[in-house]
Amino acid sequence: MEIYSVTEALYYLKIKLDCDEHLSDLWMQGEVSGCSPTSGGHYFFTLKDGTGQMSCVLFRQTALRQSHLPRNGTNYIMHGRMDVYESNGKLQFYVDQIQPAGVGRLHLEFEALKRRLEAEGLFAPERKRPLPARPKTIGIVTSPTAAAFQDILNVLGRRFPLAHLILSPTQVQGDTAPPQIVRALAALNELEEVEVIIVARGGGSLEDLWAFNDERVARAIFASRIPVVTGVGHEIDYTIVDYVSDLRAPTPSAAAELVAPHLDELRDEVRNLADRVYIALQAKVDEDKNELESVNRRLLLSSPVARIAAIRRRLTEVKERNAMQLGHSLELCQARVSAVSSRLKVLNPNQILERGYAIVSREKDGQVVTDARQVRAGEDLQVRVKGGTFGVKAVKDVN
Repeated sequence: MEIYSVTEALYYLKIKLDCDEHLSDLWMQGEVSGCSPTSGGHYFFTLKDGTGQMSCVLFRQTALRQSHLPRNGTNYIMHGRMDVYESNGKLQFYVDQIQPAGVGRLHLEFEALKRRLEAEGLFAPERKRPLPARPKTIGIVTSPTAAAFQDILNVLGRRFPLAHLILSPTQVQGDTAPPQIVRALAALNELEEVEVIIVARGGGSLEDLWAFNDERVARAIFASRIPVVTGVGHEIDYTIVDYVSDLRAPTPSAAAELVAPHLDELRDEVRNLADRVYIALQAKVDEDKNELESVNRRLLLSSPVARIAAIRRRLTEVKERNAMQLGHSLELCQARVSAVSSRLKVLNPNQILERGYAIVSREKDGQVVTDARQVRAGEDLQVRVKGGTFGVKAVKDVN
């Protein structure tokens, strides 16, 4: 016989309770009594029905998240886990969610799944992916006979007819719908061209929309490599897939509007781009024009044509200057020649002859006689006077 200490027995009991899937995830209904909140914000109370009762505890941090807090005499449905408090060996129900007893089973299941998936990070905002601005191919997961599908076609045909649509058909209601929705999502994820997926269904009751509260569908959307937009029900309807998807739309039509731009927006964008391109091109043309002019100036400065033109200009200037100087020189020379000519004219023997003088030279050698002593008696002489020359004979020496 094996003997346990009290602590060991309680520890063993705790392990058993933790391993029991029913007792660790338990819904319990009953009337609250003996509720006594502590100064620290904890609630200790008893949940009882006609024949039994259970000690319960609601800790402060959990109580802050509740929409309803326990009140004596009120009937509630509570979720939590069974555990044993080792200090006194008391079995207790540790509450983490409280709903009035009038709330249905589906709502409680919805809240439980939502809380669990949120704790796993399936709703985390940081994992939400942006939608493509102008998707070329849009996948649609819905029933081909549903009004929601026609609404999506009408909206996309009006707003963005350029997009290619691929329907992955599925049931959207009933027990067979969840696995079909999962397969429809998987089929679209196998197509490389699909850029965004719309998961849609029209309005209905909680039961009608229950396929979109299925954990399998939620995890399939979470695992999708393609961004998912959900448009399930009406504006007031929220399903689990709305929290998991990358973007929630209030209706199927709104989902179509969110995934595709309007043609008018594209036209405005094209016009804006055209204006920007024109301005950029004009600026580039102006810049290139200025650069070309600068290059031309540099080429002209370094071109032999420019140098030749400059040399020609300098030669022309030199030529003009030389011509001017030569003209001055010629004028000076002409003036000097005139002066000399005037003097020569004055000294010209012919001018002397004009005044009645004569020039005598010896005939034998033509020497001009400038002195009488140069002549001998009987010597032949030539006398030159105005109008001609004649011969004479010296008759007497000077001596």
